[in-house]
Amino acid sequence: MNDDQHAAAMRFIFEAGVLKRAARTGWWFAGVKHPETIAEHSHRTALIGMILAAMEGADPARVTMLCVLHDTQETRTTDIPHIAKRYLTAAPNTAITADQIADCPPAVTDTITAAVTEYEAGETLEAVVARDADKLECLVQAVEYRHQGIDNVQRWIDSSRAALNTTSAHHLADAALTGQPLAWLTPPPQPAG
Repeated sequence: MNDDQHAAAMRFIFEAGVLKRAARTGWWFAGVKHPETIAEHSHRTALIGMILAAMEGADPARVTMLCVLHDTQETRTTDIPHIAKRYLTAAPNTAITADQIADCPPAVTDTITAAVTEYEAGETLEAVVARDADKLECLVQAVEYRHQGIDNVQRWIDSSRAALNTTSAHHLADAALTGQPLAWLTPPPQPAG
């Protein structure tokens, strides 16, 4: 590895930082004035992915990596809302990723390229679980927004739920829809005795 490759890897790391400031713009249509960022979405997607992987017998580490990388291309395209996709054609995520990691150390390039390619193909169990994690996170966020008084989120719940493939994701979606986002604040009852 040379200094140019290290610099290229650092450019990708800096670029990924944009996701901490970039909003998930589709929520504006629901009336959310300050929606979550892409990084916030990706963080919980990775957590959900790890949990789903354990439940479905997939590799939790691999699923988590796919989830972390699934929206990194949005530093260059932004979060294009679903309605906008009717009118715009974005470059494939694999092509964007190739540009983002050009000149990185070969091991970095190979690792990231393989993960993004796997996620986009959606054929392995890990990719299916990672995609479910992405959709489930959107559903969970919609439930949270609804509990915060944003009542125009049903379309996000319905479309996210319809896109789920694994049994575990369906069970977690049911739990999200019947649960309370702040229930974790109440300690569980202590056993008598």
